[in-house]
Amino acid sequence: MEKTDILETIVAHKQTEIMQEEKIVSFGQLERQAEDLPPCISMKQALAVSRSGIIAEFKRRSPSKDWINREADAAVIPAGYGQAGASALSILTDKAFFGGTLRDIRLARPKTSLPILRKDFIISTYQLYQAKVAGCDAVLLIAAILSPEECRKLAQKAHELQMEVLLELHTEAELDYVNEHIDMVGVNNRNLGTFHTDVENSFRLAERLPKDFLHVAESGISRPDTVRQLRKAGFQGFLMGEAFMKTPNPAAALSNFLKELQP
Repeated sequence: MEKTDILETIVAHKQTEIMQEEKIVSFGQLERQAEDLPPCISMKQALAVSRSGIIAEFKRRSPSKDWINREADAAVIPAGYGQAGASALSILTDKAFFGGTLRDIRLARPKTSLPILRKDFIISTYQLYQAKVAGCDAVLLIAAILSPEECRKLAQKAHELQMEVLLELHTEAELDYVNEHIDMVGVNNRNLGTFHTDVENSFRLAERLPKDFLHVAESGISRPDTVRQLRKAGFQGFLMGEAFMKTPNPAAALSNFLKELQP
């Protein structure tokens, strides 16, 4: 599996972070907290029936852009996204590189009925239990940081916890990661090693994606015309964050985008 320096740095930090978190809240404690929690709101179904398919992302910063919206309030913006017409929510929970925490999901969950995706660098079952306890409906698994077998095991455990799985691919070779426990297949237009973004990556992989999965295009989407073109290529979900989060009012930016998207 090919990785570059930035991604290796993020994953190495994540391993240390998980060990520190387990000292505060043990795996056993998380298991007990996860018992008898409600099943997920289906993100796959929400996207399948949506007219727009927009997965609006709550993100404060990124390694490539530094701070996008340092003071963003997770108790306000995700709820605003829902009111503006988003189909689903993505919330970044990586603190060191993206400025997010699981608390952002806990703040957003009571204020919206939309499905919430935990977007993070998930490498451990511990993180799946964290997601469930925080109120997530789906988790992101990134092929670039997992082996196919690790991906399968994590996806199976997510299903056991009654959460859905969005598998993120960047290259054609990563199609081998698709398994029976995946609900949605996403194409990331951003190379997580270099953070170079090219929306053409979705179009390049569109014909290669397995037809019996819902397809999601991720990153680098900022114009309604791009969404229309991606829709024609077979995508039903469109993950967008920076285009909204860099504005003074992300919910209003989404609302305006959706108006332009209407035929």
